[in-house]
Amino acid sequence: MSTDGPGTPDPVSAPTRSRSADRRARGGRSRDRRRRAFTTAFAVVVGALVLVGAAGAGVSALQGPRVTGVQSDPEAAVAASGSRFIITTSRSLQEVDPSQVTVTPATPFTVDTSGRSVGVRFTLPLHDDTEYTVRIDGLQAVGGGPTSDVVETMKTPPLEMFLLRRTADGDTVFRTDLTGEQAVPVFEHPHIEDFRATATRLVMSVSDEGQAALISTDLNGGDQVPLPLPGEGRVTNLQSADRGELIGYTYTAADVGAGGGAEAVLYTASLKEPDADPVAIALPGDEQRVADWRFVPDSESLLALTFDGRLLLSAASGADAVELGTAIAIDGIARGTPLAAVERVDGLALIDLRDGTESPLPLAPSDTRPALVLPLPGGTGTLQTTTTFDGLTPVSTSVQVVDLDGTARPVFETPGSDAVLQTCVSPSGRYAAVLVAPDVVSNPYDLYEVPLPERLETHIVTLDDGEPVVALTGFDASWCQVPPQ
Repeated sequence: MSTDGPGTPDPVSAPTRSRSADRRARGGRSRDRRRRAFTTAFAVVVGALVLVGAAGAGVSALQGPRVTGVQSDPEAAVAASGSRFIITTSRSLQEVDPSQVTVTPATPFTVDTSGRSVGVRFTLPLHDDTEYTVRIDGLQAVGGGPTSDVVETMKTPPLEMFLLRRTADGDTVFRTDLTGEQAVPVFEHPHIEDFRATATRLVMSVSDEGQAALISTDLNGGDQVPLPLPGEGRVTNLQSADRGELIGYTYTAADVGAGGGAEAVLYTASLKEPDADPVAIALPGDEQRVADWRFVPDSESLLALTFDGRLLLSAASGADAVELGTAIAIDGIARGTPLAAVERVDGLALIDLRDGTESPLPLAPSDTRPALVLPLPGGTGTLQTTTTFDGLTPVSTSVQVVDLDGTARPVFETPGSDAVLQTCVSPSGRYAAVLVAPDVVSNPYDLYEVPLPERLETHIVTLDDGEPVVALTGFDASWCQVPPQ
């Protein structure tokens, strides 16, 4: 007979329930330990990160601003003025004074500061194939603290140019480096009068069965686009502005003699709008015919000389024209500093186009007045071409750099049997391109609108020492502001 009552624990189930409870208790204690371990580890990691951050902040506070990025366009820097070298740093900066900045090799520049960036703007094109170093001393964050010095470099590419070559079989515009070994034809046509280059386009003045036409292409000769003209007639003195993809030319209607059509009217056109009609430039006064003109480098202005001898500086539209007296010819305008060399009735003069002030133009020592005068970039002097005569016989021709104080040094010489037709300088002023017609007496002229000797050579020399670089067959170097005249 059983003695177990309903309140007496079962001898088998009781121990089982006790072991299950123990396991649950042990599991809870284990989870508690894991939670405590995780919490402790997490706290340690967070603490370490805080310490690292604090240490980093402390190190950063002990250092000046650090460079985080550099932006530059070396190709644009050798082609035109105004390119920028931008250094971005880790902190917002106090204003950087130009005295803190050094550029090597030396070149003129301006400085601007914006937020974490410093921009160094080169006011002249840079030399080709040259490593430039930009050093900024004493960079400091807006809130003060330690300063830092920054040194960054940029390598510019080798220089290229475009030339025009005429032959009996057709005419070619080609691109070449300064060795002459990498010449590449980019545009061919039976009759090319002239061409000009902008930053992204070429414009060719051609003749199709006696009818003038303008054709725009990319720099490789592709994407050919015809440009509208004012009508049937002649296009002369084609030029391109340094900026804005703007071109200009003088236009004379085919019926100018009989029907009283336009004669030597100055037109401009934007290559950004190739389908738009060209714009006639309306100058003040009754005489609208233009004998000579130039785009003013690094600006949106132009300098025009009318048939009645008035010299006018105006906007590219012809508006707001300022009279600068009378002149016979415009010889050239310097890049970087807008000094215009003009021929007055009483001699050569330099006009500062910023304020209209005028000064005599120092001349190279010579028995004759220079036939060609070209202001150098930066307004540092002029390139002058003079010929020595024995009676009426030319003995030799010299191209000389003449400083503003009158100091002269020759950079190119040629015998009197050759003729120097034009001089141009590279955008930075490092080189001169001298157009020579060899043996000019036996060198017949062609039958183009502006006739030129059939054999032409473009000699490239360095302006620092007159060292010859290369002689190329062709003319109309893309460095030139105007065609041979």
